[in-house]
Amino acid sequence: VQLQESGPGLVKSSQTLSLTCTVSGASSAHNPYYWTWIRQPPGKGLEWMGAIGYSGITYYNPSLKNRTAISRDSSKNFFTLQLSAVTPEDTAVYYCALLRRLVVIPGADDDYWGQGTQVTVSS
Repeated sequence: VQLQESGPGLVKSSQTLSLTCTVSGASSAHNPYYWTWIRQPPGKGLEWMGAIGYSGITYYNPSLKNRTAISRDSSKNFFTLQLSAVTPEDTAVYYCALLRRLVVIPGADDDYWGQGTQVTVSS
């Protein structure tokens, strides 16, 4: 399974950040997985942002819930993240992942991650 993030590397404050994750190699065996967005601000740890399950149910980090929307197009094997009203504090490396659980377990050998994409929010 391979994942690739794409989207703008620079966004202005107050705008909406939109990222896409293209997934290849996934099969029905991955239906139990959660299609997930995670970010890591500079000098900080990983932050789980939200996920969407096979059924289409979404789960969000309460601290970001009002600004976050995740959607999925399973027929085309991609899912998206929209983060509204961004500020410079949203500057981070953004990762998409297929996680077996609704939490990040660093080093878990049954999870799949993209390489990450840097997003900078200018003031």
